[in-house]
Amino acid sequence: MDKRSMTIAGHRTSVALEPEFWAALETIAEGRSSSLSALVAEIDGTRVPERNLASAIRVAVLTHMNGRVLVDA
Repeated sequence: MDKRSMTIAGHRTSVALEPEFWAALETIAEGRSSSLSALVAEIDGTRVPERNLASAIRVAVLTHMNGRVLVDA
């Protein structure tokens, strides 16, 4: 697991993900001309409260890879 820290909605947070998920997330962000922090903030803003942020990121990556909308904009 790789742990990264970032600021989301003005708050500092850390997220631990497998390197493969970080790589996929970076690719998605680049494809959208977005920063990694902005993409994670977007995912965080649409997740249900019962799902932690790391899990929401994994689901968003899988959703994107399956050709569905990553998050509602």
